[in-house]
Amino acid sequence: MKKRILTLIVAITTIFSAQAQLFPSFDLGLKAGANFTSLRSNGNYFDSSTKAGFLAGAWARVGVLGFHIQPELYYTSKNTSLNRGNTSEDVKFSTVDVPVLLGTKIGLGPIGARIQAGPLFSFIVDKDNVTSFGSEVDYKKNFAAIVGGVGVDISKLSLDLRYEAGLGNINRGDNRQRLNLWTLAIGYNFL
Repeated sequence: MKKRILTLIVAITTIFSAQAQLFPSFDLGLKAGANFTSLRSNGNYFDSSTKAGFLAGAWARVGVLGFHIQPELYYTSKNTSLNRGNTSEDVKFSTVDVPVLLGTKIGLGPIGARIQAGPLFSFIVDKDNVTSFGSEVDYKKNFAAIVGGVGVDISKLSLDLRYEAGLGNINRGDNRQRLNLWTLAIGYNFL
């Protein structure tokens, strides 16, 4: 008898949570966090250690049939180092990033886990790119990346861990460079 009641409770809970994810939903929120950036050049890392930066912005999530699309807009500080021989120089980018993520959420009620991935478009708004090597590195004004990660929602709070892999050369010169970074962000859903 206990097994039948427990089975019935699990079945009802599963049906209601599955239906909740099938109905259209809309969420809007703010997020902030840290990123850890590395610069890869011609297959080699300039610096084996990463530099920390920050991000802050807004996101929206539109869901239907168990999937969601999540466009975001945030300001990011991306920092890294260039090393040549005994010389080291910090390089800093301030960008406006626009990821458009496709994902799904698994969970019951206000608690759930998400997995999502998609393209990211990054627009440089400020760069500190004059190096002590005697030349200015000519970086492109925008570049693209692919982003993938996981997240957890607990009521109105969210926590995201993502990896961003640069898709193309960010340097206009001969030295091919790509930015790769990890981000860890906390968000608040206010709608």
